[in-house]
Parts: sequence; C-alpha cells; structure tokens
Amino acid sequence: MSTVLTAREGSVAVIRFGEAPVNSLGQQTRRELTAAVDAAVADAAVTAIVIAGRNGLFSAGADIKEFGLPAMLAAPNLHNVITAVESSPKPVVAAIEGTCLGGGLELALGCHYRVASESAKLGLPEVKIGLLPGAGGTQRLPRLIGVENAINVIVGGEPVPAKLFKGSPLLDALVAGDPVPAAVALAAEKATALAAGGKLPKARDLKVRGANTEALIGFARTTIGATYPNFPAPLKCLDAIEAAAGKPFDEGLATERQLFAELMMTPVSRALRNAFFAERAAAKIADVPDSTPLREIRTAAVIGAGTMGTGIAINFLNAGIPVQLLELGKEALDKGVARIRDNYAGQVKKGRIKPADAEAKAALLKPTLSYDDIGQADIVIEAVFEDMGVKEKVFGALDRVMKPGAILATNTSTLDVDHIAAMTKRPGDVIGTHFFSPANIMKLLEVVRGKRTAKDVLATTMKLAKTLRKTAVVSGVCDGFIGNRMIEQYSRQALFMVDEGASPQEIDGAIEKFGFAMGPFRMSDLAGNDIGWHIRKRRAVEHPEIVYSKAADKLCELGRFGQKTGAGWYDYKPGDRSAYPSKLVDELIVAHRAAIGVTPRKLEAREIVDRLVYALVNEAAKILEEGIAQRASDIDIVYLTGYGFPLWRGGPMCYADEVGVYAVAQRMRELARNPYGDPGFWTPAPLIARLAAESKAFNSVGARS
Repeated sequence: MSTVLTAREGSVAVIRFGEAPVNSLGQQTRRELTAAVDAAVADAAVTAIVIAGRNGLFSAGADIKEFGLPAMLAAPNLHNVITAVESSPKPVVAAIEGTCLGGGLELALGCHYRVASESAKLGLPEVKIGLLPGAGGTQRLPRLIGVENAINVIVGGEPVPAKLFKGSPLLDALVAGDPVPAAVALAAEKATALAAGGKLPKARDLKVRGANTEALIGFARTTIGATYPNFPAPLKCLDAIEAAAGKPFDEGLATERQLFAELMMTPVSRALRNAFFAERAAAKIADVPDSTPLREIRTAAVIGAGTMGTGIAINFLNAGIPVQLLELGKEALDKGVARIRDNYAGQVKKGRIKPADAEAKAALLKPTLSYDDIGQADIVIEAVFEDMGVKEKVFGALDRVMKPGAILATNTSTLDVDHIAAMTKRPGDVIGTHFFSPANIMKLLEVVRGKRTAKDVLATTMKLAKTLRKTAVVSGVCDGFIGNRMIEQYSRQALFMVDEGASPQEIDGAIEKFGFAMGPFRMSDLAGNDIGWHIRKRRAVEHPEIVYSKAADKLCELGRFGQKTGAGWYDYKPGDRSAYPSKLVDELIVAHRAAIGVTPRKLEAREIVDRLVYALVNEAAKILEEGIAQRASDIDIVYLTGYGFPLWRGGPMCYADEVGVYAVAQRMRELARNPYGDPGFWTPAPLIARLAAESKAFNSVGARS
C-alpha cells in the first residue's frame, strides 16, 4: 500500500505522505516521497510543490521500528529526501499541522517555505533518547531562529507551539485550521515570483543570526553541563549548534553526522532508547488484541480516604471522572475530603491551575459512608489497610453491592489478587491496580492480572491507565508482584550490609551516587518503616525459611517509623524533610552487631552498589522465567517510573545487559562467598545462568514487539 499520494491543485502538486498513527518517515515512505518530488520536478505542468502529512499531522519523525536496523540508514535516507526537496528548482512549501517533530521538522526545514496551523507543535526531541537531530536540524534551525532559540528547542527537546515562531524566518505564514490551502496559494505566488527572476530561499544559505554567539554558547555549555551531568547528548547538541554558528553549512553538517554517530554508541543513548521503546511495549499484551472490546468507565468509586485512597481519587478527578469516596467513619472521611481540597488549593497557590478549574475538579467528588451508595460505579478501587482479612471483608461487600459488569480493583502492593478475587462470585471482574505513593504524582501503575481476570477487564484497565496519565505495566500474581518482590531482596541486602559494617548513610550515599533518586534507608523512612515490619511479620509465618536482619525490627520496636513519626533510620525536624544522621540509630546498630557476633568491616562503594543492583537483577530473572513479567523491558519500566532507578542506566535489566549477563553471573558467584549476605540467594537464577552460557542478553527474553 502506498504511503504517498500526489494530487494537483492548478499547477501546484500537493504531495501527502505518511500512514497512521504518526506519519513516520520509514524507508518505504522516504522512497516514495523522494520519487514523488522527483516526478513533480520533472512534470512541466507543475510549477510548485506542497508537502503535507496525512491523518491531521505532518510527521512525528523517524520510524522507531527501524532504530538499530539497516533500514534506518538505507537509501534513500532522510538526508537524501531533504536534498531532493532543497535542490528542487521549483518552490517547495511545507504545510504543517498537528505534530511536526524530529525528522519531520528536519524535512520541513529543508523546504523553501513553511506554512503552519496555529495549533501545530514543532520540536526536535532526539535529545530525549540520547541523540541529536541527525538530518541537518542542528544546522538549519539556528540559521532560521538564532542560536539561543535553537538551543532551547534542541537541548530542551520539548514540542513548541508553532505560534511562538510567528514572524521568524522559520514560518512564512501561520493560519487557523488546515494549512494546505494557504500553502498552495503561497506556492503558486512564489512560482510566479521565481519565473520573474526571483530566487528560492534555502536555510542552508543563511548566516546564523545573533550577537555574542561565542559568549552565549560558553554560558550555555556551563549551564547544560551542570544540569545534565550524566547525559552526553545535550552538550553534543551544543557542539553541533556551535558548528552551525562557526562553520560553512557542509562542514557543520559533517560535524553533526560525526556527533550523531558518536552518541549512537554511548551506553546512555542505548539506555534512553531502551526506556523509550520499553514504555511503548509495556502497553502490549500478547494474548489481548487491540480489538478487545472495552468496558465503559464513566464513574468511579474509591474505598478508603487515607493518603493512598485520596491520591487515587485525585487521579480520577483530574481526568474529569466523577468519584465516590467511601469511608466507614465520618472523621476519616472528612479528613480525606479535606486532604483532596488542600491538594487543589496548593496547586492554585502555586499557579498550576486556576481556582475555577480546581473547584470544578473538587465538585466531581462525592463522599459517602455507605457501600450501598457506590453500587452503580463502573470501577471501584479499594485502598484500605494492607491486610488480607480487611480486604476480604471489603470485597465481600463489593460483590454484594456493585452492579454487573463493574470492575473490582484492589490496590494491594503484595497480597494475592487471586485470593481476593475468590471472595467474590465474579473473579473475572477482579484486577489489581497497584498505585505508587503519592498516587496522584507517581507515574507507575502495576496492573495485576489474576488467573481469572477477564481480558476485557485487563484491556479496559490498561486504557484507563492512559486516561489517568499513568504508565501501566502488567504483572502476574505473586507476593509483591514485580516491583515490591524485587525491592524486598534489595532491602534485605541493604540490611545485611548494615549488620556487616556499613552505615545507612554510606549505603544510601553509594547507591545515590550510582544514580538512584533515593537510597534504601531514606526510601524506607519516606514510605514508613512499619510497612516493611508488617511484611516481615507476615513472612515469618508464611515463609519462615527467609532470613532477615533484625536491625529493622529493633528500629520499629522503638516507634521509629520514618518521616511520619519524625524519626526512622534518620532524624527529622518539624517542617524539614532532610535526613539527619541519628546517634541513637548508630548506637542501636553497634549493639545489634555485638548481639549477633559480627565484627564490622569496611564495605567499598562498589560492593554496596553491586549487592543492591544485582539483588534486583537476580530476583527479576526469576520473575521473568516464571512469566510474572511479560518482558525484560517491562521490569525496566517498573523501576524507572516507580523506584527511582537512574534513567541514564536504562533500568536494572538494561544495566545488566550493558555490563554483560556473563559478568553479572560471575559477580554473583563472588558475592555468594560472603557468609552474611544470604549466600544461597546469590546462586544465579536459572535464566541468568542460561543467558550467560549462551552469551545472550535479558532483552532477548520477551523481546519488544
């Protein structure tokens, strides 16, 4: 099927390219687009050319399915397409609507003229995957909008409203609605002017505008280096822009190509590309086709007006979905409603939303003290205390009152969703929706698929996640699902290292230097140390064979539950979230080591990082092999969006692939020699052993589709 269509409007050839959903510039499109331009140039009846996208947009750029494949650079590549456009002896006008990003904008920059709709958005987002624009974007854009504006667009990487470029050489006209008629009129006008002796403007022929360019670039280099210390692409983008300002066009273009090639080979770019593809792959479920019918979600109910319940409710309110908030006690309900209103008041005070918008969202909230009031909701999410007995009672009540076809969701973070579903006569309607705290801010949503969860329930919940602006990852049922099952092993190793001689500050410092947003002890203080204590008590009954350090239990016995009590692994001051080392905790740790007969030793940062990260990797390998996660990249997304794993490292599985699975297995065998770190745990998971033996990577398992 052709991706390019050509029509005539008078003497103007209108070439429309692309296919749903984003008009990407894949090899077939590039080939057909070049042929269409060449044909229009060769047609004596054609005096000018308009290039427009289809489906209400121009182009989102390169075809991501070609990344890393020969097709990405196969002729005609994007440079070849742009050369055909730019060298046309007839005027070529880009008609831009919707999105015009990446290679799409680079194509438009190669046209002689550009007409955009007022609602269009333009941008060069390559920096977000660790690259720079590789088809002349760093050379043409500064010539059209100046160095400072080009830096903002290229290094920022965000789409920019077309109307902000009104009056600049980037756009020759800005129109309301469809830009094609205006582009056709402009093309005909320019063809007449050309016939009368005019000249076709080319961005490549312009001089870079702006005074004190050298000083501006020097200042930007210092600022960008400090802002993005772990990302090479922003500085490389600046190098390319500097080349545009100081070199002839073709030399600058050669510099851009060289820098692009260098970035393609960096671990950071590989990590960012992994994250980019992984987020898109996470929405795909092997046995649930896109055509699966969806249930309608027009109203929601949330059980529990605590911090988690109100956070979940805010997600629905922000999406314009009416929410009934249920609590069994009036005082708790009133506190929950006040918490929601305070949230919106805070956003108004910070200027994030208008007072009228805040009031409109809050008006969608309907508090209630009765289960009977929520029966007609399309989805209900329980967010009560993490105790199976409590949840059993809730789902028994929900089974009684909820209408047929309603989705019954549990926000459990560790408990058995299949057991919860069995409390109802409709287990197919039950699903896990594990939000992360604060639920109205954190991006991740683990969608837990029970053995009997209906496919339409799963598909509807995944669609709802998008509506709520969450990144959803499907997990099977196991204790802790993907994220918390892994973090338990990470936390166990952190506590073992305290037993052996490292302080909480040393452990947090080492992993934070590695790139984590927060170390295990600061994280535990933020979440509440009593949560882990509750889980360990349950484990002692259900899995007495699992070994834990007792240091955390001793801390909890003192009531040091973290920030909410003003004391945890660290001390906290009123109104101050900073973590201060605690003399009392130091004394507790010294006494604990003496009680278990451990002589403390110095742990180097490398050992701390390896034990924490490879604990995640080893458990993740088991999760993959058990089918709890669909693919390795899903695990990366869980940790990038929910647990503060450094983005530039791509997630635990991507990091392990970068190190090499063989090397990871070797290191695990070394760690198994330590008698205090649960040596049995460090036996490489069978999947790791197999991949190491076959010289394969994690991302060959459940590969992205």
